[in-house]
Amino acid sequence: MDNITQLIFQIALIVVPAGGVLMTAIYFMRRESEREARSMRIELTMERQKFFLPHRVEAHQRAVLFLERIHPNSLVMRHHNPGLPAMALQAKLMESIREEFEHNMAQQIFIAPGTWQMVRKSKDETVKIISLAGNQMEPTSVGMDLASKIFEIVGEVGTMPTEIAVEAVKKDLQDLF
Repeated sequence: MDNITQLIFQIALIVVPAGGVLMTAIYFMRRESEREARSMRIELTMERQKFFLPHRVEAHQRAVLFLERIHPNSLVMRHHNPGLPAMALQAKLMESIREEFEHNMAQQIFIAPGTWQMVRKSKDETVKIISLAGNQMEPTSVGMDLASKIFEIVGEVGTMPTEIAVEAVKKDLQDLF
């Protein structure tokens, strides 16, 4: 038994330090692997940011342009024709909003969902304002009457939904940096 105990002791003297070296090597290899993975994630994020950032900036610019173009005052000034019947001007304004929105719809890919929701809501509120003004027109009303009514409603509303959405888009863009 004495030889067996001595043999076990000699094996233990070899295995225990070897096990310690093995565990240390595994620890450092795992740590290095995690550091490498973290470095790759950072590099991937930077590459993704480098690719997407210009598109996101452009999307925010286009969203602001869209909101400025559908502001009731801007719409009326762009499409105003005093001799046009009020209902024809109303249809023209509605069509312009729809076309502008459809033209910029893809921008939602690069804009935060909550911010895009505000853009949509401001479009819907602008449509409501124009509809409200149109519903108050007589069959003989002309574009000048509709324009006056739209300006009156805009004056009563105060801060327009498009203006609120522009601020949200600007904040969303600032959050990217």
